[in-house]
Amino acid sequence: MLRHVHSNEEQAMAGSSHGHTPAAWTGVIIAFIGFCVAGAFMVMDQPAGFWAGMGVVLLGGVVGVVMRSMGMGQPKRDHTVPAHAEG
Repeated sequence: MLRHVHSNEEQAMAGSSHGHTPAAWTGVIIAFIGFCVAGAFMVMDQPAGFWAGMGVVLLGGVVGVVMRSMGMGQPKRDHTVPAHAEG
């Protein structure tokens, strides 16, 4: 029977709930919509629409940062990852 041994890095990431916040989800969803819009307008050969979609991508980043500063993101902590021990 095979058993997967989790590395220290995997355990640290699992314990931090990395990205599972309203700020992260909202920013990523807005950026994803922007990429879809930009991609569609790129295929249609419409540069103005492409750049508008890229603006929506940047808006997603700004919204994520603003929401994090409002307290809807991951609280800042010192993440000390133990030394990786093999053996």
